[in-house]
Amino acid sequence: MAQFRLHSAKVLAVTMNGDAVKAKNGSMVAYDGQMAFKKLSGGGEGLRGMVTRRLTGEQMTLMEVKGQGTCYFADRAADINLVQLNGETLHVEASNLLATDSGLRTGTSFTGLRGASQGNGLFTTTVEGTGQAALMSDGTAVVLRVAQGMPLQVDPGAYIAHQGNLRQDFQTGVNFRTLMGEGSGESFQIRFEGDGLVYVQPSERNTLGGDV
Repeated sequence: MAQFRLHSAKVLAVTMNGDAVKAKNGSMVAYDGQMAFKKLSGGGEGLRGMVTRRLTGEQMTLMEVKGQGTCYFADRAADINLVQLNGETLHVEASNLLATDSGLRTGTSFTGLRGASQGNGLFTTTVEGTGQAALMSDGTAVVLRVAQGMPLQVDPGAYIAHQGNLRQDFQTGVNFRTLMGEGSGESFQIRFEGDGLVYVQPSERNTLGGDV
């Protein structure tokens, strides 16, 4: 299996010995040894994944990198976070996924109004199986634990990903600035309950929900 490590906070180094990884198209910045690059259609699993993404609007263009040596990946100087999956499912915004082990399966899942509030469509990307994935964030990501009886409220613009046994509820009419009397217009939050981890970034994407 390919070996993932952080060369720096903003550069991912993946050492391969005949292995392969999937990475965001165009994210390779350097490599040593012998590498072959192949663009993958759609970003999901084969034709079904490609068709699903076109229908849902979830855009993720991946390439397969295979070879002997070390390949370095980065994208727009974003910070990088490594996630180890052990038969779990990671839900992640497509724009925040940098690379995965080739053995991990990528697909889509329904997010409903949460995705609509972010301007990312009604579906988000899933990564399943055993192996490592590299996530990107605008600034150093924060990993927050959700436990039974201790729900977590998240601004949709700061949400990156989540894993574990979590339930999501989409709430309208309130956000952190609204609570302080500074919000205006329709606003949104995501409420997570259960047991798992939520990844957030210290920078907000533009959303369709007004001033969030």
